[in-house]
Amino acid sequence: MKDWIDVTMAISPSIMVYKNKEEKMPKFIVRATHDKDGHHESSICMDLHTGTHIDMPKHMLKEGHSSDAFNLESVNGRCVVVDFSKSYKHEVDDEFLKFYKFEKNDIVIIKTKNSFDKTFNYEYDFLNASGAEFLKNQGVKAVGIDALGIERNVPGHPTHRILLGNGIYIIEGLALAEIEEGIYEFMCIPLKIADVEGLPARAFLRSIKDV
Repeated sequence: MKDWIDVTMAISPSIMVYKNKEEKMPKFIVRATHDKDGHHESSICMDLHTGTHIDMPKHMLKEGHSSDAFNLESVNGRCVVVDFSKSYKHEVDDEFLKFYKFEKNDIVIIKTKNSFDKTFNYEYDFLNASGAEFLKNQGVKAVGIDALGIERNVPGHPTHRILLGNGIYIIEGLALAEIEEGIYEFMCIPLKIADVEGLPARAFLRSIKDV
């Protein structure tokens, strides 16, 4: 049986963050050392949307629910990985997605050129509103992408609103450079944090053929 493939961004002081915003950079603080205290202990201060994370409806919808109502089943299960990385376009739309077969309650993960960026690319690939509407109509339960934002500078954030407004969780910041298009089992385990709009998560893929 093939091992699980870790598709989580490693959190470090040099992690790529959205638009290189300083306030999103995680801060690591050493609180105790072996030489001074006889043990080592450290703390981290981090934006909840740093690295691999799940957006709750509260993130973009005023009346949207927080992590208190999060359903773990919604981000675990059968997954279809689609590969947009060879496209010359930047917007993943319905015209691209209609060539794939999705089942109700699938998780859809979008691999793009973002997976190969070493620094933040302000022209990153993203899912546009037509693509979000198409996936909603297919009955998927979650959508993941390798971008740190599922849409880019779009007034009103329609992609977020279409997905989150219809109970479809968004998983951003997936590390997909080594992942091929296909059918997988997806495992995503977020931190259990009360009443917030985003949850840092650990995510894994395993080929469905090997399950």
